[in-house]
Amino acid sequence: MNKKTLLFFLLLPIMVVLFSGCTNKNAGNYQYQVQFLTEEYKPFNYTEDGALTGLAPELLKEICNRLGIPYEVKVLPWAEGFELVQSNENTVLFSTILNTERKDLFKWAGPFASLDWLFYASSQNQVLISSMEDAKLVANIGVIKDYSIEQYLVGEGFTNLVYCENNIDAFNKLLKGEIDLFPSDKITAEAALNALNQSIYDVTDKLTIRTDLVYFAFNKNTPDAVVADFQHEIDALKLNGTLKALYQKFMQSPDAPEILQIYTEQYPPLSYRNSFGQITGFGTDVVNEIMKRNQSFCEIKLSLWSNGYELALNNPNFCLFTMDRTELREELFNWVGPIGTNTTYFYTKAGSGISITTLDEARSLNAIGTVSSWFSDQYLRENGFTNLISDGDPAVMVEKLMSGQIDAAVCTDVTFPDILKASGYQYNEVNPAFVLMSSDYYIAFSKGTSASIVNQWQDALDAAKTDGTYVAIYRKWFP
Repeated sequence: MNKKTLLFFLLLPIMVVLFSGCTNKNAGNYQYQVQFLTEEYKPFNYTEDGALTGLAPELLKEICNRLGIPYEVKVLPWAEGFELVQSNENTVLFSTILNTERKDLFKWAGPFASLDWLFYASSQNQVLISSMEDAKLVANIGVIKDYSIEQYLVGEGFTNLVYCENNIDAFNKLLKGEIDLFPSDKITAEAALNALNQSIYDVTDKLTIRTDLVYFAFNKNTPDAVVADFQHEIDALKLNGTLKALYQKFMQSPDAPEILQIYTEQYPPLSYRNSFGQITGFGTDVVNEIMKRNQSFCEIKLSLWSNGYELALNNPNFCLFTMDRTELREELFNWVGPIGTNTTYFYTKAGSGISITTLDEARSLNAIGTVSSWFSDQYLRENGFTNLISDGDPAVMVEKLMSGQIDAAVCTDVTFPDILKASGYQYNEVNPAFVLMSSDYYIAFSKGTSASIVNQWQDALDAAKTDGTYVAIYRKWFP
């Protein structure tokens, strides 16, 4: 071996360290220095055979390659990374959920994943819960400090929380009976259980809590142009199929977030999942017709209204239907519509003897059931009602009304018959005691949605009304 060859092999390890993070010949030429931070959280980001991989790192490699940024990532405990990205101006933390508590702490690029949070229990634990209120009554719920779901549960008034080190520690405690419930998504749960040499069948999901969207979180002092560059590349990788391929590999699902997110709720007959698993309804048909006319199709996802409403407030390029357009909401969203009109009543149980002839009489009732984040709940709170019992699920409100736990329930005439039917009751078992308001309902877009998208949707709806298609859809659902 000659001296030149020997020198080459002596320098090779140094060259690997210097260039292993760079897959683009222009890497290092980007105008802004970026330090990437993450945690061990399979399948989003995790170490395997000494190398960082997962959905987010593999996506980040693609972004760095396209922008000419050195791909170098520091793996830290979540709490440490969360603190650093708030204090160091050139830092980016992933995979980070955008929620109300964090929205103004960072700048955001994404989303590149969605996360469905479920309450898990050991299969040997017979705990029964059907609502968030039930979950508040169990002895112990495991959480991880500063995770978005921990912040959410604290905000919802949970006081039965037990703090765990990480997901593996939490599922270990769950299986040992040290905690009764732990919130997690299915893929992460399976990874943690595998690390414990256990199976996903050793736990049971008891209740869907919420859906969150996952982003790259940038320190607040990061130039807007840098965040825009990342967003542009994420959108491009959505369009060319790269994100979808990575999502199938790591998340075991084809449902990667699209550029526009479209959500609705179980609110028949306007929108609901039928017995075949299809999302349908009057509002759904209108939205599908608009997308067909615009030749731009996105998957419609179903969630609790309170969850969808929060997502629409926080996330750009987000559509939520159907939503009543009220004074309180007017400046919070962009609007396409109207697509219909409904009347909201105070409903009482038939034969209860409860009479409501004025708002003051309604205020004097012991308890009124509302659905959190519905316009009626917001309106009553703005008007000084302190006797409201709220839940994110309208079926819970129905059960409370029919069992006598509340004196009245607030709902619209368009949807209450179907909500009652789904719960096993008939419309003649309630009495529309007093009209609260009449209002138009619309398709709502988040404030961060492109004006061109909103205008295209309004133009398509107007055209459907002009040529008779809208009337045909209306007659199908309201003959």
